[in-house]
Amino acid sequence: MRLKTKLVAAVTGLVFLLVSATSWLYLSRSMRQYIDQSYSSTDIIAHQVLFATRQAIEQGVLRGTIAPSLPADQVAATLSRDPALNALMDSIISYSPTTYDITVADSSNMALVSTDPLVTGHKLAWRPDYGRLRYRSPIKILQIVFGKPRVYDLPLMLERNSHPFASVHIGMRTSFLLQVFRPTLLSAVSYTAAALLISLLAAAVVASLALAPLEQISRRLDVLNAEAADAADTPADRVDTLLRVSSKIERIGERMRNTEEVFSALKENLDQILSNLQDGMMLFTRDSRAVLVSSSVERFLGIEREQMLGAHAIQIFSRSTRLGRMVRDAFQNRTSIPQAEIEIESGRRIQIALEIIQDERESLGALLTLHDLESVREIESELELSRRLSAIGRLTGGVGHEVKNPINAIVVHLELMRNKLTNPDGGSDSPAMRHLDVIQSEIQRLDRVVQTLIDFSRPVELKLQDEDLRGITSNVLRLASAEFSSQDIQLETVLPQRAVMVKVDADMLRQAILNIVLNGTQAMPDGGTLRISLTEEARFAVLTISDTGSGIASEVLPRIFDLYFTTKRDGSGIGLAMCYRIVQLHSGVIEVESEPGRGTQFRLQLPLSHSNERDTKSASQPATALRQESE
Repeated sequence: MRLKTKLVAAVTGLVFLLVSATSWLYLSRSMRQYIDQSYSSTDIIAHQVLFATRQAIEQGVLRGTIAPSLPADQVAATLSRDPALNALMDSIISYSPTTYDITVADSSNMALVSTDPLVTGHKLAWRPDYGRLRYRSPIKILQIVFGKPRVYDLPLMLERNSHPFASVHIGMRTSFLLQVFRPTLLSAVSYTAAALLISLLAAAVVASLALAPLEQISRRLDVLNAEAADAADTPADRVDTLLRVSSKIERIGERMRNTEEVFSALKENLDQILSNLQDGMMLFTRDSRAVLVSSSVERFLGIEREQMLGAHAIQIFSRSTRLGRMVRDAFQNRTSIPQAEIEIESGRRIQIALEIIQDERESLGALLTLHDLESVREIESELELSRRLSAIGRLTGGVGHEVKNPINAIVVHLELMRNKLTNPDGGSDSPAMRHLDVIQSEIQRLDRVVQTLIDFSRPVELKLQDEDLRGITSNVLRLASAEFSSQDIQLETVLPQRAVMVKVDADMLRQAILNIVLNGTQAMPDGGTLRISLTEEARFAVLTISDTGSGIASEVLPRIFDLYFTTKRDGSGIGLAMCYRIVQLHSGVIEVESEPGRGTQFRLQLPLSHSNERDTKSASQPATALRQESE
């Protein structure tokens, strides 16, 4: 069987199943509706007979033909002679197409009066309740209606003093129901059969017409896929059209996949180049949509790079900012912006340039570059500071070594003097010995200071490895847990679910974080809260450590990272200076904010490793919505 024939057959079969299911649903709903209607009409008949029975009994009691105790024989005689009741029962039997018999029975189910003379005076036989037929499945209803004839009962009770006194029974024969339902069911079945036939024919015709253009598609694919292999194809009259089209589409798809692989490799290389650019760069198409965005643009606009790609310039730039107004006006007027300096709302100065790319006839796109002048000045300042610190380090290192030698000589001669001043009996109570003790103590302190200076200025060899900053932080908190419990300090930590990878010397970074954490605990002698959070901002991991301690005075704050500067009575002034140096060695930034009486916050920024940057790009989610603003 040809593939085209199989497809036509599949579509036709699917239409057949759909129409069959719909037709069955229609038939089942129709049967249930007929059963409900017949039940409702029979229930009305039962209430009419019940009302006539009550009226006949009440009239018999008033006329005296029935004693107040309502004997069964008197009630039966009165009901059999009541003209209204008998006329009603006869008319129902004559005109109701579904009613088989009508019987009025007493509380013991003995027939008092009935349209069937053979039943009167006898106990009624059990009949299934017609009301339950309404809740049967459509298949069961069909089996009952078209099966062996049976009589169903619809009972209605007559009460006296809240106790059953008599009952009315309406018999309904299934053969009568079949006579009523047959015309409607036959009509429904006819319509269903016609619908199935028409649907099948229509499905077959439509499927054939839909698949007919495959020959034209095949010829067009021949043009797109002009290869020598096509000449060796089997003649068209011997090969299924669908198979030929499928083969050609597969070859074109293979060529497209190869092209896509080359494009993906180029795009990855371009993304890597753009990620290392400090300047922001955006490339727009002729309809002002961004197709290339460097990672640095996020710092200038505060919008995720993934959100800007494919967005219109009006959506990216807002008129509420100076930069946005300038760029939008340039796009609207299709004019370039030469290199110009502007001051944005945050107070920083940036350099902007927009070049409209066009040929002689029309615009091809636009290239926007953003240059942070403040960052350049800060980098130059930091480089100059680094050069000065390096020179100072070399100087202090040399001075430290030069001072170390005289100190060693002084210590040696001091020990010789101590031995000469010692009494033969080993005593040393002379005032000169006390002066020597003071000199020795100060010399030792000077030696520690010089040794610290040498250690601080000595070059450090970092052992850089990819580390999860969450693990380093958790390890520091475990080391300081004893301090937290002894000083009644509450610890609050906010760490991300996934790893935050940084390339660091784990031991040195652990020492820097521990120094800051311990400083925070010492600033809260009466207890408080230490909050630690770890986040990612652009290409940096940001570790924030804040306390609720006494804070740092504003005049002292600029000097806290100076070597040997301390406000503590027993402090050395080395800890924070060492922290600052460790963070600098890792190409990071450490910032501090403090408010006296309300606490201090340290903020450490460390560059993310390349592996973490790739994971961030693959799992990033939009954080800032693009502006849905129009002119």
